[in-house]
Amino acid sequence: MHSFDRFDWSRGSAEAHLAMARRGTENQVRALARRYDWSMYPETVLGWIMAQKFIDLGTALTAFLNGEPERFNYLPKRDVPDAYRGAARVLDNICLRVNSGFYLASAEHDVSGHGRIARWLEYQAADREEGRRGRWILDEEIVAVLTDDRLRAEAPPERPAEAAREGRLRRLFTPLWG
Repeated sequence: MHSFDRFDWSRGSAEAHLAMARRGTENQVRALARRYDWSMYPETVLGWIMAQKFIDLGTALTAFLNGEPERFNYLPKRDVPDAYRGAARVLDNICLRVNSGFYLASAEHDVSGHGRIARWLEYQAADREEGRRGRWILDEEIVAVLTDDRLRAEAPPERPAEAAREGRLRRLFTPLWG
């Protein structure tokens, strides 16, 4: 079998794509999520990738936009053509995970295409004003962490790993003893 970097993602079966995705490092899998061809096997491959704990908010939003949610946003679920139902389910899951806070924001992994996500939020706001609802409504407060550059403004100064670990333990146990 080929290495991850040499694998031809334009060929092969869903099982081969998934097996290769599972072999990738976290960085390789994040990069794959950002560029995976939604005309291939999004339900199998992106379905697995987008459920991984290491996928960040910027990567999730990039993958979401790459799935071209505009195509089906105002189409009832039952009217989505069979060939696209898997992709629509992946978009459903990404949106649910974004809105639940599953994906954490990371300064190292921003959303690709701030303009596209800003447009999505503008259309979403216009829908709200006109009393319409699309299928995918992103939580604007969660998304704003990336689009407003709040993450960079709120990033704490670098701390040595030991101090950070000690702080994490203290936060975990303070409610019990404190």
